[in-house]
Amino acid sequence: MPASNPRHYNVQELQAKLMHVAQTSVYQVYIIPPGPVISRLASNKNIQWQGASGIQEMVNISCTDAVLPGSSFATHEVTSDYMGVSEKMAYRRMYNNQVSLSFYVDRDYKIVEFFESWMDFISGKSSRGDNDSYRSVENGFRANYPIDYKEPLYVTKFEKNLNGRALEYQFIDAFPIATNSMNLSYTSSDLLKLNVEFSFARYVMESKTYGLNDNPLLT
Repeated sequence: MPASNPRHYNVQELQAKLMHVAQTSVYQVYIIPPGPVISRLASNKNIQWQGASGIQEMVNISCTDAVLPGSSFATHEVTSDYMGVSEKMAYRRMYNNQVSLSFYVDRDYKIVEFFESWMDFISGKSSRGDNDSYRSVENGFRANYPIDYKEPLYVTKFEKNLNGRALEYQFIDAFPIATNSMNLSYTSSDLLKLNVEFSFARYVMESKTYGLNDNPLLT
């Protein structure tokens, strides 16, 4: 099939086709922590996840940076089908196994305590919230079962009018594997951020349509 011939576009055509592009600053994150983590947060930190005084909405809207995932194919090379021709054949789809999210830290540091509680649970730290054993260099731990600390994570990309199509990325079996260091300094103040690395098995992308009164996170 031959390539299409070059054609001329006038300004009105270009505006209609290219001036309505997606913006990077319009998205929402929806985190679902496991039940044991929610219970641990309430008992150890006196922080509620849901309800009027809960931090669920604050955590989700505090995500200031997110990276939509990519994928690639694992291939093998075929050299014997045609003389002098080398080809690549796909045999497996490879998913990026991590996603990075950055969160603004609130003045009560509840976001930091939330992710610390999640990682404490994963590592098997005592549910009593007692740090005395962790102060010992001889301390050991036994990690909890993965089924107890993995949950889906959602990132929804939509546009400002919330009246059109959106892309919902569901990260399967997600859990935090690292919280990056937070730099403090006496120089000019900046907003404190917490960067969290999540691991996941794969992602599923769905295209959805929302109306003006719909919330992408709750649909």
